[in-house]
Amino acid sequence: MKCGKQLSDEMEEYCRDCKGHGHAYDRGRSLYVYDDLIRESIARFKYGGRQEYARHYGIDMVNRLGSFISACRPDLMIPVPISKKKLISRGYNQAELVASHISRLTGIPVSDTIITRITDTLPMKELSRTERMKNLKGAFKIGDVDVKCRNVLIVDDIYTTGSTIDAMAALLKGHGVERVYFVTLSSGIII
Repeated sequence: MKCGKQLSDEMEEYCRDCKGHGHAYDRGRSLYVYDDLIRESIARFKYGGRQEYARHYGIDMVNRLGSFISACRPDLMIPVPISKKKLISRGYNQAELVASHISRLTGIPVSDTIITRITDTLPMKELSRTERMKNLKGAFKIGDVDVKCRNVLIVDDIYTTGSTIDAMAALLKGHGVERVYFVTLSSGIII
């Protein structure tokens, strides 16, 4: 009901993580479960230069998560920013590419300037929840947020503990945004 992870027990409403920890965001959903096939696909997209995957991901996201996105009534989409170092090395921000395709299909505007990443953080996949939070402390900087921007939809590739989404949501809500939602390509394992 909160992070959108699939649950192994259909009687549960929240995963262990959402039960045990508060989140700054309001709700979110992921397109796929992070299994071996999706892991390989996202790795090719993110590190293998396969930018064309963004179009498929965007179309699939709108087809499968369109009702959730619409229900959020976002005024704006914000892709999770990457550091300048990663942008130079990779050549593109994968979340920004997906957000652009979602925008083309839904008409929801995208901003890649409201939140910027000011530090080059460590890769999150091997870090614990506490290490992730420490890693992200001071990693983002917020610019001007239009007061008309009440609902924001964050777009990212992988949701595990929600640390990145929480850091961005806290900044946005601290600057007048009322609700922060997210969509990601995949979420961690079923809990």
